[in-house]
Amino acid sequence: MMNRQVRLKSRPNGIPQAENFELAEALVPEIKDGQVLVKNEFLSVEPAMRGWVSTVANYSTPVGIGEVMRSFTAGTIVKSRRPGFAEGDKVMGMLGWQDFAAGDATNITRKVRETDLPLSLSLGVLGLNGVTAYFGLLDLGTPRPGDTVVVSTAAGSVGSAVGQIAKLMGCRTVGITGGAEKVKMCRETFGYDAAIDYKAGNVADALKAACPRGVDVYFDNTSGAISDAVMAQLAQGARVVICGTAAISSWDPPPMGPRVERHILVKRARVSGLLIFDYAHRYEEAVARLADWVRAGKLKYREDIVDGIEHAPGAIAELYRGENLGKRLIRL
Repeated sequence: MMNRQVRLKSRPNGIPQAENFELAEALVPEIKDGQVLVKNEFLSVEPAMRGWVSTVANYSTPVGIGEVMRSFTAGTIVKSRRPGFAEGDKVMGMLGWQDFAAGDATNITRKVRETDLPLSLSLGVLGLNGVTAYFGLLDLGTPRPGDTVVVSTAAGSVGSAVGQIAKLMGCRTVGITGGAEKVKMCRETFGYDAAIDYKAGNVADALKAACPRGVDVYFDNTSGAISDAVMAQLAQGARVVICGTAAISSWDPPPMGPRVERHILVKRARVSGLLIFDYAHRYEEAVARLADWVRAGKLKYREDIVDGIEHAPGAIAELYRGENLGKRLIRL
């Protein structure tokens, strides 16, 4: 049996493009004592993948040239020689863009126990994205009833969950997104009280109108000009959660631009960086609560699934171009 793989072919300059990857085949590995073999069913596409292949200082070792692209996946154990893991178990973990993954299970994040819900959700609202939204908002954003919570990339897989969880906490929510279709999705599917199209006009003016009392919590997925506009509207005692920097294609030192320090000082705001891997020991806590909200219809989701591993090489670039409507997944 052959194992199709997507390998890193060259180091990208900025956002990874399809030409930075190659499709290859290898034999499906035989497993040894203490190992399992997982057949992947879904491959995840994350904005964070840009950092995983970059040589710029990051929180993880870059994927090596010629290596299988690092990725969260969900699938089924088809062979097991490791106690505690049985054939037929559904799992998700960092198993890479490939059909099959073998190893000692250290890259398996968890067994998927929510068998009444689609397996694909373990890579979205019940996976990295939902857990990021959960801990980022509740632990770092510390929302209070009546707070105004602003979310950038509000229609994305993380942002949409943040907005809905904020509503469950009794907050007023304002989403920032790009395009009329995503604005409509924010309002009608994810229940934002207001949604701003950053492509349609002056974001600063729109924020002033949507947040007359200022912004109490800002969940930042973009950095850049959008975040500059939000910082100017922070309320006293605001909390800012830095989750992503999607608006910045390259982290070469930029020329001097707008500065946020005075806003942080005068408004006594708190800024926190968020890496979800810091919360690995609490993953099950978040998934259990998120799953209950999904079952109750209180947490809605949108998936954008394409079929075939051949779509993987260009998927990261498509994500940064905003071509997805919902969580982007590759179905094998």
